[in-house]
Amino acid sequence: MDEPPLPPRDDARARRLRAPVLLALWVLLAFEALGGLVIFVARLVWGATPGEALHVVLGLLLTAIYAIYQWRHWQRVRPLRRQIHHGLGVIAASFMALTNLTGLWLAAFWWQDRIAAASAAAVRYPVLLSAIHNVASMVVLTFVAAHVGAVLFRNHDPRR
Repeated sequence: MDEPPLPPRDDARARRLRAPVLLALWVLLAFEALGGLVIFVARLVWGATPGEALHVVLGLLLTAIYAIYQWRHWQRVRPLRRQIHHGLGVIAASFMALTNLTGLWLAAFWWQDRIAAASAAAVRYPVLLSAIHNVASMVVLTFVAAHVGAVLFRNHDPRR
């Protein structure tokens, strides 16, 4: 018996995956994740925070790009459905918002100590705020990966 023909590939999805805003978001998220990890480890091991200024600046840019991306994304995928990729996306978006908000709050401490006070001394971040930012960022990476994986494989056909 002949198999039914495959539907045409989703060219719209391919275009969305190559969209400049999404590519910028991925690049910034990768730099922020790696930079945050370097800062975290360096602070524990050497008591230094290399790349802190770059992390703050890229974090501001990431927040702006993410807001644009998420607004466009929600306009396309709403309303919320009871599907695994939607649930994972909500968790990822919630923790991304928490990470960005705590990052902006931490950036205010950085700005006050480094720029306004022109101090070379280490910035004294609130421990709980810093911990929330660090843990939330790890949750973001986990659930973004799960969300993207669920979206990419939800209509997976091994014949393609």
